[in-house]
Order: sequence, then structure tokens, then C-alpha cells
Amino acid sequence: MKKLLAVTVIALLAIAAFNSIDGHDMVVHWNGEEMDGPLEWLFGMLFAGGGLVIAAIAITCAAVFVGFLFAGLGILMVVGLVLLGLVLAAAIAPFLLPLLIPLGIWWAIRKRNKRDVLVKEPAATV
Repeated sequence: MKKLLAVTVIALLAIAAFNSIDGHDMVVHWNGEEMDGPLEWLFGMLFAGGGLVIAAIAITCAAVFVGFLFAGLGILMVVGLVLLGLVLAAAIAPFLLPLLIPLGIWWAIRKRNKRDVLVKEPAATV
């Protein structure tokens, strides 16, 4: 698939180059003067290629900037969601008290049972 894509791109560039060489209606203006002669198509292709290189660099820089921007916004979004969760938990905490009372009793019983098991074990003899 990669080979087919490379061959296609090269073929399209060759077609474009031959079309610009063959086309006599191509006009290149330099400092307000019309250039003609055998090198007019060469200068036209050179300047168009330079414009494409500049555009590719600009698009790459914009993509990197947008990547960093969205990464920063993603971090801010996660921090904001954590803060929102803390605020909601603080607001809901008084309403959770009826659920926390049985949980506290269960925790106290387990802790007391664990302490009784540790106390009742006989000491090791030396």
C-alpha cells in the first residue's frame, strides 16, 4: 500500500511537471515584468515549490501548537473535573451521613475483632 501511494504521488508530480513544461500559456511575473524564455517554467515551478514548502512548515508548526494547546486544555479539564468532584462531595457529605453511620459501626466492629485476635494469641516461647 505504501509503495502504491509513493508511485501515485510521483506519477502525479511528473504529470504536473510535464503539463507545466508543455503549457505555453504559463506566465511568470518578476518585479512587475513578465519573464519569458526557456527558464520561465523552471522559475515558476521553483517559486511554487518554495511556496508549498513554506506552507508545509507553517501547517506543521500550527499542528504542533494545536497539539500542545489541546494537551494543556486537557490537563486543565481534568483538574477542573477533580475540583468539581471535590466540591460536589463536600456538598453531598451531610446527606451521606445516614450511610456513613452503619459503615462506621461496621468498621469499629472489624477493628475490635482484629484487636481481640491479636491479644488472644499466645506468646512464642524461646
